[in-house]
Amino acid sequence: MCGSFNGSSRSLLEMIRAFPSEGVQAHLVTPKGDVAELFRKEGIPVIECAGVSQFDHTRYGYYRGRRWLVLLREIYYLFPTLLALLRAKARWFSIDLVHVNEMTALPAVVLAKLVFRKPLILHVRSVQQTTNGRWRTRWIRSIVRRFCDAVVAIDDTVRQSLPEGVDAQIVHNGFSTLRGREAEAPVDPRLLAGRDSAIRVGMVGHLLALKGVYEFIEAARLCKQRKIAVKFILVGEGNRDLSGLRGTLLRKFGFAREVRRDVEKLVQRYELQDNVLLIGFTLNIRAVYENIDVICFPSHLDAVGRPVFEAAFFGVPSIVAITNPRSDTFIHRETGLCIEPQNPHALADAIEYFYRHPQEIKRMGGAARKLAAEQFRIENTAKRMLEIYKETSVTRLPAFFESK
Repeated sequence: MCGSFNGSSRSLLEMIRAFPSEGVQAHLVTPKGDVAELFRKEGIPVIECAGVSQFDHTRYGYYRGRRWLVLLREIYYLFPTLLALLRAKARWFSIDLVHVNEMTALPAVVLAKLVFRKPLILHVRSVQQTTNGRWRTRWIRSIVRRFCDAVVAIDDTVRQSLPEGVDAQIVHNGFSTLRGREAEAPVDPRLLAGRDSAIRVGMVGHLLALKGVYEFIEAARLCKQRKIAVKFILVGEGNRDLSGLRGTLLRKFGFAREVRRDVEKLVQRYELQDNVLLIGFTLNIRAVYENIDVICFPSHLDAVGRPVFEAAFFGVPSIVAITNPRSDTFIHRETGLCIEPQNPHALADAIEYFYRHPQEIKRMGGAARKLAAEQFRIENTAKRMLEIYKETSVTRLPAFFESK
């Protein structure tokens, strides 16, 4: 898991909350960061470590060129990962099953299986690389088939990207629309200020280049140039500290960028102060979706992200950078508009379409809400995952799980 709160950790937390209290007792091993504190507030025991060792063969992050240097970090994190798992085994005696929250944590898969010797479920949340690194694909397939007792993919796009011979069940990420204590979390008052005639397009997530933040700001410049009344709302912060020698080296080798600072400079350069609103991170995601008209997900990942279906529950259509959307998550011109990845002009065109056709916001938003209710209700997610836990666990779970 990532030490900072992101889509995968939010999805996991939502699912755990939806489990019946007498059904699953969750424990968490995670890198140091705000994730640990959020899970502790839910009464979940947590063990933190310096980092969880990864092996990245996703479509965007796979190793090539200088990115091979990242493996040095993952080798370094092997010992903290092993130590954290050994501490977990010593402290938590009643573990029946291990759930690894992302396929990139393959080293943790192997170590957790060897340490706990319990059934292991691998949750795949990212689209995998399918055209480069064939030997890596074969190696990953062998690891998964040897050490994993079940594989879960978050949608059909992800499942189709898995190595041949890896069978996965689809369990969509879930979202609860019930008002919880997060609805009381503070939010930038500018978001809640009175509306004008401009449509509001939002982007939610960590401020990372791969999320399409720079394309989002460039689209704002293009829309201003076209004299389109649009307010761009950017929700999120950077997820790493780039100060000191470590930060300098990461920037020098192209492994990290100070995106927040870059965005602020671009807003100044293009005089977008009245067009772009930076509101930082908030747990009150409901307030965001209730105050925007369209959600943008212009990432380089060629996938539908969590903000798309979260916003859909509030009747908000989406603009998604994806080349081959699957109908279980997104339907072009029905629940939103798909565009070419890394193309700010296409993003601006899609925003202009919604601006010129406001009735389409309502129509596509309604269709998006319907699809979200069918595919992403957290109750269905939790129920299906519990069934997989039951099928996979070597111990008999409480009678509560007996199918009716």
